[in-house]
Amino acid sequence: MASSKRVFHKIQELSKCAEGTRYILNRNPRNLERLRLAYKNDGYHLEKPVRNFWHKLELTSSNKYVTAKVNHFQNGTVVESSTSEWAVKQHLFKGNDTSAYINLAKIFANRCLEAGLTEMRCDIQPKPNGKADIFLKTLTESGIKLQEPERIKPIQPWDMERPEKPWEVTE
Repeated sequence: MASSKRVFHKIQELSKCAEGTRYILNRNPRNLERLRLAYKNDGYHLEKPVRNFWHKLELTSSNKYVTAKVNHFQNGTVVESSTSEWAVKQHLFKGNDTSAYINLAKIFANRCLEAGLTEMRCDIQPKPNGKADIFLKTLTESGIKLQEPERIKPIQPWDMERPEKPWEVTE
């Protein structure tokens, strides 16, 4: 218990800003994606599946197991969970039934939220009241948005509309 208190206080010390600083350098590589400024690969308009995403949800099912993963457009898999994992498998009766999809969605949503991923693109077209549909409903109930926000594009001098930036306060 004492060591965790020391670690907590050390983290608080390191996260404080020094007096007189005007700006903070954010070294998070996903920061521009969170601000909606990062480049989003468009691909060609005739391509299917489309490639304009930062994070994309993939759901793969086999005869025994189900796997859910989030892929980043440059770096590959970011978060992954599966019913074939030992810690998940021992609590399930079967690896690909409806309860497995529900439990996998809860575990996957928890891992995504811990990693800071709250929005991702989802191209899955589920059947109504099917297993994939239940998976997606459970994900949205757990706090994951299945649609990414649009990228804020730089304003050109000839643009008629100048949208408000989300980080600016106009009060």
